[in-house]
Parts: sequence; C-alpha cells; structure tokens
Amino acid sequence: MSSQEASVPTDPIHLNAETELEEIVSSYDVVLVDFYADWCGPCQMMEPTIEALAAESDAAVVKVDVDEFQGLAAQYGVQGIPTLILFSDGELAERLVGAQSEEALSTAIAAHAE
Repeated sequence: MSSQEASVPTDPIHLNAETELEEIVSSYDVVLVDFYADWCGPCQMMEPTIEALAAESDAAVVKVDVDEFQGLAAQYGVQGIPTLILFSDGELAERLVGAQSEEALSTAIAAHAE
C-alpha cells in the first residue's frame, strides 16, 4: 500500500463537480464510485453498505448522483443504477451493476487494495 492509505476518507465523498471525480481517482489507490439517484429504491437500500465500506475499507468511496451528473454517468456507460465502479491505481478495474452485498464489495476492494 502507498502512503496515501492513511488519508482515505472514512465518509463517502459526495461529488460537487464533474472534474472532482478524476482528481479523487488519481489521489487514492482504490476508489469505489457509487452512481446512484435519490429516488432509486435499491440505491437507498445500499446506503448503509456504502457508508460502512467508506468507514471500514481501504477504498475512498465517492457518490455520484446520476440526475446531477448525467455527463459522468454517460461517460462511464451507466445504464442502470446503482452502478458501482472500482478504480485501482487510477484505472477502471471492476464494474458492478445492481444492489451488491457488503461482502461482495469488500472482496472486490480487497482484491485491488493489495
């Protein structure tokens, strides 16, 4: 792990501008991006899992509201939500569509956090 690990935020980062995503992805070794919408039932069900992963994992967790950031959703080919994209060392490493268990996401993060 790099020295950046200690500075991984323990709360999800809510994107404020499209340009922030690239900065965040390049700032942390492992980044889990949650493309969601407030009106999405499965997204709401996943909220406690997303918060737990932010607090307990080695990944920075970013929440991207697809209604607010339609351009980013299109750029990453998000067609259904929730879509979770895992970046490792700045590269797209894994894509998970639909509600996921905390175990599945933890396993995916751990596989890329080594």
